[in-house]
Amino acid sequence: MLTVFLLFNSLMIESQEVSEQKKLIFSGDVRFRAEQDWNSRKSDGSYRDNRFRLRLRARAGLKYSPNEWASFAFRIRTGFPEKQQDPQITLGDGYQEFDAVPIYVDKLFFGAKHNWLDAWIGRNSYTFEKQNELFWSDNVSMDGLFLSINQEPEPNWIDKIKYAGGIFTMLRSFATFDSGSYIGILQMTTWHWNKRLKIFPTFYHFNAMPDVPDGNESYRFDYSILQLGLKALIFENPRICLGLDLYQNIKNYSDNEMIPENLKDQKSGIVGSIVYGSLSKKGDFALGTYVSYLERYSAVDFIAQNDWVRWDYSSQGSKDGRLTNFKGLELMTGYKILDKLQLKIRYFVVEQLVPYGTALENGNRIRFDIDFNF
Repeated sequence: MLTVFLLFNSLMIESQEVSEQKKLIFSGDVRFRAEQDWNSRKSDGSYRDNRFRLRLRARAGLKYSPNEWASFAFRIRTGFPEKQQDPQITLGDGYQEFDAVPIYVDKLFFGAKHNWLDAWIGRNSYTFEKQNELFWSDNVSMDGLFLSINQEPEPNWIDKIKYAGGIFTMLRSFATFDSGSYIGILQMTTWHWNKRLKIFPTFYHFNAMPDVPDGNESYRFDYSILQLGLKALIFENPRICLGLDLYQNIKNYSDNEMIPENLKDQKSGIVGSIVYGSLSKKGDFALGTYVSYLERYSAVDFIAQNDWVRWDYSSQGSKDGRLTNFKGLELMTGYKILDKLQLKIRYFVVEQLVPYGTALENGNRIRFDIDFNF
């Protein structure tokens, strides 16, 4: 046992020396979650069983920077490749002693950053400006090319401008650009008021998206979504931030015979938030409220977060969530126990906007998360 310990210690010291020489950085995090769901009504009016789960997420990655402007990054996480929105695995969920834990590669890219230019090619997480996961989940990776340009303009009412764009595909939902499925994103971000106000209008075009993800679709169609995002730091001490996101899908579905009549005009969304405090260092406390109203086609439902409610496409052969067509409220509180350890509690209450059956779906959920970074 002592020999193993000495060997391990020697390898760690050697690894640290190599990391300093080659600028190799290792990082990771682990999340332990306790989750309770209740009052979850189905579209036929019946109720899902109340559910309590213990869950785990683990991520680990490497970043190698051979010089000041280039980098290579790689990261793996727990979770099924066909369930991109959810990296958590449920403890006791059918895993036997020697079963393999599902692992997914969510980052693998080459990046270049020099002066005003920032770019990457490969697979990465969402790298455009955003302030929540209600339109695009943090866990949904994008494969493709990203480019951004930063400027500091002459007018004193603009502190900074960033132009960003990219073209992407996604694992599982569609495999290649040749199929006609792709995502194009253009964004301009401006900072004002000594960078206390951030405005980021964004245009998304989702081309030939499936109605059900992961190869189980009946048809494909497009989304063209305009977003106006605003984030304002109202007070610095105590820290209070306000956030607002407006979404409008400008595609006309009136002639699309595959889309139900009662959903053809469901294309708008709004998300508002107010957050007190932050969770940046030991001893920090945060308290937040998020209000969401997202119509069916104001976002792509299997790319958005799946935190708020239990709705998914399991009845149609997919593990992905369907998180649009709802209004809801999130209450959040968190405490930074140590610089690398925090506790967060989130409560959700959700109700559907347009029923898919005889009844409106709904649901209540509470989560207790302990996050450890290393």
